[in-house]
Amino acid sequence: VQLQASGGGLVQAGGSLRLSCAASGRTSSNNAMGWFRQAPGKEREFVSAISWNGGSTYYTDSVKGRFTISRDKAKSTAYLQMNSLKPEDTAVYYCAVGRGSMTSSTSRDYMYWGRGTQVTVSS
Repeated sequence: VQLQASGGGLVQAGGSLRLSCAASGRTSSNNAMGWFRQAPGKEREFVSAISWNGGSTYYTDSVKGRFTISRDKAKSTAYLQMNSLKPEDTAVYYCAVGRGSMTSSTSRDYMYWGRGTQVTVSS
């Protein structure tokens, strides 16, 4: 499975971006998908996850009410709509495919990872 994340860029605080993560190869639409991020000098952290059918979503507290995760199973693509962006959201964002069908905030529960897309929020 290959994951290609896109949609990152430079935006001013308060702005929006929409990240996409397209899966190709031996994809499994029955797996959860997630987004993680890593800021310079910091460890990778969980951002959001969505279950295999989109019926369950999970967010880290710092993005609740601002970010929305979704997926299009037919296109094997997950999305992360990011609104009201803050400078502290600046990071490389990674998408991942889960080992199981339900959401998880633990990186070891994900088996395939994309290469990441840079999000920079200026103040």
